[in-house]
Amino acid sequence: MRTKQEIATAFGDRSSLSNFKSFFLVGIGGAGMAGVARLLHGRGFRVRGTDSTPSHVIEALRSEGIEVWIGHSGEKISPDDAVILTDAIPLETSPEVSRAKELGLPIYRRSQALGWLLEGSKTIAVTGSHGKTTTTGMIAAGLRAAGLDPTVVVGAEIPELGSSVHAGDGSWSVVEACEAYDSLHDFDPEIAVLLNLELDHIDFHVSLENLRDSVTRFANRAQKLIYNVRDEGACEIAQRVRCETVGFDPEKGLGDTYEMRQNGAHNIANAAAAWAAIQAVGGGEDAKSGIAGFGGAERRQQLYFDGEMPRFGQLTILDDYAHHPTEVTFSLEAIRKGWIQNGKGKRLVVVFQPHLYSRTAPLIKEFATALDIADLVVMTDIYPAREDPIPGVSSWRVLEQCKKPGRYVPARQQLPMKVAKWVQPGDVVVGMGAGNIAEFAGDFQKEMERRSKGITRVMVAYGGVSAEREVSILSGRGVYQAVEELGYPCELVDIHALALGQGDLSKLIGPDRPDVVLLALHGEGAEDGTIQGLLDMLGVPYSGSGIQASALAIDKQATKRVLEVAGIPVPKGVLLKQGDPIPDFPVPAVVKPNSQGSTVGLSFVNERNEFSAAIAKAFEQGDEVLIEEHIFGLEISVPVLGDRALLPVEIVPNKGSYDFANKYTPGATEELCPPQQMSQAQIELAQDYALRTHQALGCAGITRTDMFVTEDRIVVLELNNLPGMTGTSLVRKAASADGMSFNQLVDWMIQDALKKG
Repeated sequence: MRTKQEIATAFGDRSSLSNFKSFFLVGIGGAGMAGVARLLHGRGFRVRGTDSTPSHVIEALRSEGIEVWIGHSGEKISPDDAVILTDAIPLETSPEVSRAKELGLPIYRRSQALGWLLEGSKTIAVTGSHGKTTTTGMIAAGLRAAGLDPTVVVGAEIPELGSSVHAGDGSWSVVEACEAYDSLHDFDPEIAVLLNLELDHIDFHVSLENLRDSVTRFANRAQKLIYNVRDEGACEIAQRVRCETVGFDPEKGLGDTYEMRQNGAHNIANAAAAWAAIQAVGGGEDAKSGIAGFGGAERRQQLYFDGEMPRFGQLTILDDYAHHPTEVTFSLEAIRKGWIQNGKGKRLVVVFQPHLYSRTAPLIKEFATALDIADLVVMTDIYPAREDPIPGVSSWRVLEQCKKPGRYVPARQQLPMKVAKWVQPGDVVVGMGAGNIAEFAGDFQKEMERRSKGITRVMVAYGGVSAEREVSILSGRGVYQAVEELGYPCELVDIHALALGQGDLSKLIGPDRPDVVLLALHGEGAEDGTIQGLLDMLGVPYSGSGIQASALAIDKQATKRVLEVAGIPVPKGVLLKQGDPIPDFPVPAVVKPNSQGSTVGLSFVNERNEFSAAIAKAFEQGDEVLIEEHIFGLEISVPVLGDRALLPVEIVPNKGSYDFANKYTPGATEELCPPQQMSQAQIELAQDYALRTHQALGCAGITRTDMFVTEDRIVVLELNNLPGMTGTSLVRKAASADGMSFNQLVDWMIQDALKKG
């Protein structure tokens, strides 16, 4: 992206390119830049370059003998290089520009290099707001069919050329001349083709009048202007220019005897323009077959998949470059006519990414009207390029103007997973836009193929960062062994170690991600919603409760408030924050951290002088401490699986209280299920409390609610939303009493978690 000041002052004179034999291209992986690289390389020059990301284009360039490095540093630039930049490279921050200045080298625009390469060739230059790439490709195909062999330079890959360029042996060249940033002024055409003209690229041209002036200057560089007689903007330019003008009727196309491979009225218009241009250079009827048979450019209604997707049904996936309301309208109408109206598909689903805030701002209603041609509109965030956001301009503004059903997915990376949930058999799905939405069609196809295999990949997350890490490791290993025995492809992963140590979450994204994550994690950073939030962001289903329920359940005081409202008995207590005085609370009492596992940092206070040490111990585990009445009675825990409560587990430590050591040391506590000291009425009441607690907090999956049973009441202490799965696990004990093996319990967790996907 360029400013007029940069264009006027920052770049070298085009003629000075003749002084160089070595060229360094910054942004070499783009279709336009790759084309220049290939032309230079084909003429025997030394060509090297850099780009920010790997791609199939870069791999192709390397295979052709062109050196390419990933990442921008400037280190590879030599003192004898001419440095050529794509317009997307910012001059003020580019390391390559800094290096060029350090070496005293001029820098050049891509269009300057291309104009220089085309010197001496008779050039047909195609411009306009819409259709440039396709029309350029059609002209090339027509000339080749007529026996001419033009040099072709297009702004996208042309499959039948195998590239975005073709160095022909004929006397003619065909080039796409973009009006953005005045790059078309670097060409010297013999014939200019003007397809249409609407206000666009307003970040540079600002007004339609400025754009008209720019295109008029370009047309006056040509000997002949071929223009669209039904387009108001093109007609205005034709009236302004000094050169010869020849009009074409976009509705006539090639005539009724030719069936076009490219669908849509806009492609009929493109064909009419191509035929007019070929006639202007003396081409005959044989060129028409080449135009009609043109297979299209990359990302112009490009077909990715059309057929039966196993375990789903008929599906069509297309990719399209349309990024202006007029283009969106033409493309969607063509797709609807070519696929829906003739019975090849049932619904048209468009997944659209607006391109540039400046383009979107004045055209919000127009975009909405165009997108309503589809049956379902999915919007992702605006692709900004180098632009800063404009207040009040967003994809949501477009979507809320649409009359058709719509979905908003701000994070583009989530589109394949989200759209896979919303599609129906028979859908025609098209990814559309000029930004990185180009990745959607391929990624969506991989996502659907992934789902079609019917394989459930399981990740067991264990370890964590809480005081219960060692317990979590034991839980994780036990769950992992069960998953393996069940026959699921499985991996045991410490997610916190990946994120905090390696900073690598690649195991959780892309087509090889797990279908479900079983959370064998406990305490802080696990039961509090932290890991759940990460997985929600990545779109990976997981076992247990969601963010809100997890955060609520681990906060013991907040849990008590919710349960009190629900009419469930809870202990009396008081919450302390750092610096609060020791309250006048009756003993015996229980002191524990407000947000930790059920026995971490817990103390039993029988004398008032024990409060200080107990409170200090609890504060070591968190910022809030809960003091509660010590209820004497039978301690029980009641697991809940989804919508049903299991039998209570009666907890009887061999000595002392049910602290951390007695809880996790095998043999230190008797855990009886069915319970031996409860009546049937008490069992049913405890189960009722457990299920109501689970539901009141909004929990899912497996939970375990701890209670005390006295002669006259049952009191709920807290809920564990990710209960342990070690050998001493109370959930395992209750499930066994219910007739479920541990493997069956783990399989229940997997199936329950998959429902979230």
